[in-house]
Amino acid sequence: LKKGADAARGDDTSSLKELVAAWVNQEFRPSPLIKPDDKHSRGFASDVCGKLLCPAEWDWDENRVRAGIRDRTTDYIVSENSWPLFMYEKYKVDRDKLEEGFLKSKLLVLAFKAIFTSPSSAKEADGDGDGADILENNRRAQRKSEQAKVKTCVASIISMKKVTPRAIAYIVCQVRFALSCVSSWRTVDGDFDYELFWNNVVDYFEVVPGPVTKRRVDKLLEWWTR
Repeated sequence: LKKGADAARGDDTSSLKELVAAWVNQEFRPSPLIKPDDKHSRGFASDVCGKLLCPAEWDWDENRVRAGIRDRTTDYIVSENSWPLFMYEKYKVDRDKLEEGFLKSKLLVLAFKAIFTSPSSAKEADGDGDGADILENNRRAQRKSEQAKVKTCVASIISMKKVTPRAIAYIVCQVRFALSCVSSWRTVDGDFDYELFWNNVVDYFEVVPGPVTKRRVDKLLEWWTR
């Protein structure tokens, strides 16, 4: 089972390596463009990838922040305990309201669709504000399978009726890795631990301090599923 899971993760990682580069190039038009087959020019060495990977509470546009992160100074250690900017809607954040737009970025939706429904369905996400449409994609896959023998989407195969915190956490980790400069998968990347980061995303949904927060995360999961 572990072997199969590792192979599936490797396939997803390989696919998103090229797809994330294409989406970033389309969205931000960096110069030079992010190469789809090369990871070495990504990460914090790249202005656009660095901005997306930068913890949301810091301003990547400030010289001291960029320099501190790149030099790994003690004041700017990037770990799994901060939310990167790529997790936010329109890649913008109100630092006084860090919950607004959280986990609603276009990159995450595109990646989710590419992995759990199909790469072609990712093209249907026009911009921020679109959920993953799991229910509609399952219905569409069912109609197609009744008409002809086709490759069924992952969400349909695993009978995904709604988007789960663990599925979102998986996609967040995959997108984070695709933006990084690391060429092969590893659990720990410098000061960043992907396993702990995955747990942090899941805990955001499942370890809630009260009813107000519970309603907020439930609403977010509904947004992803619709």
